[in-house]
Amino acid sequence: MTAVRPALVTEVRGARLYGVDVARSVALLGMVAAHVGGVAEQLDWSDPATWSAVVNGRSSTLFAVLAGVSVGLVSGRTDPPGPPEIGRVRARLAIRAVVIVVIGLLLMALNTPVYVILPTYGVLFLLVLPALRWPRWALVSAAGACALLSAPVAIAIVPAYADASTFTLQLGLVYPVVTFLTYVLVGLAVARSDLEARSTQVALLASGAVVATAAYLAGAVAAPVPWDAGDAFPGVPFVPQGASAGQAFAQVFLSPRDHSSSIVDVVGTAGVAVAVIGLCTLLFDGRGAVARRIAFPLAAIGSMPLTIYALHLVVIAVLPPLPQQPATRWWFAIGAGLFAALWSRFLGRGPAERLVARIVSVVPR
Repeated sequence: MTAVRPALVTEVRGARLYGVDVARSVALLGMVAAHVGGVAEQLDWSDPATWSAVVNGRSSTLFAVLAGVSVGLVSGRTDPPGPPEIGRVRARLAIRAVVIVVIGLLLMALNTPVYVILPTYGVLFLLVLPALRWPRWALVSAAGACALLSAPVAIAIVPAYADASTFTLQLGLVYPVVTFLTYVLVGLAVARSDLEARSTQVALLASGAVVATAAYLAGAVAAPVPWDAGDAFPGVPFVPQGASAGQAFAQVFLSPRDHSSSIVDVVGTAGVAVAVIGLCTLLFDGRGAVARRIAFPLAAIGSMPLTIYALHLVVIAVLPPLPQQPATRWWFAIGAGLFAALWSRFLGRGPAERLVARIVSVVPR
């Protein structure tokens, strides 16, 4: 029997879910595309020229939902352990969170034209620790509460950033903690739902697609994206000048605009993320060797998300300004696929993941 490489095994038990890695690579490549430019500002399904804008907002959402999935997978999948094991799991996740925050701050220091998600990502790991043993209904309920509070909290914290530097803006405003906590809780609920079962995968795909479609249709009718929405700041609701009280309320709570933190935005992007996870696990988990070979470069990218995320920012920092066109996105994607496939094939776990695992290993299992 062929030995399974370290990159393909979870930290707790069971084989790594191939489809989850593929979904994570979709999130990473989407964020890379948004960072290197050349994508449309706003998505309009009636205009194919804008379809590249699908990566805006939805990629970071998928990344955050998959963070919740990862937390769920390393904390027992459908059966999280009780004391004292759950204490050790929380300790390891807490150390991982701190390391991710530190790496994120170092990447921010590169001064790339990219809002770095990792500091928020690490904080979310800490915030979700008390929820590791919650039942699914509690996780979904908490996610719903966060979705409702997302826009008001985003508006409430804006004054604190009035004179903030670009560096500081990345700490809690561009990626609002309450908004993204919604996504992590959704991902944790997904991980508690037996992702290896075909029925679960179909249910995730169907429910995610239905929820996302309903949310975006409701938003398009109730709060069409205003023509001057290009002036909006990421993560913050936008109300155009001259809007009535009713129009302002609709834009704050029902806007389908990407990164608007509205209920429609949060629910819609979460639905898309759940559908993507359902589709990827349906296509690649439990399938034959041919499907896995085809998806291997994507799965390799998804098995080392911290490495690929950090590496693409280093490349952006080192290279001269790149042309914002589709070819640039494809070169980044091809480069990431080649690097991840070769590293995973011959060396296993990604270098950043290996470093984090070594630091986390100070807590015994």
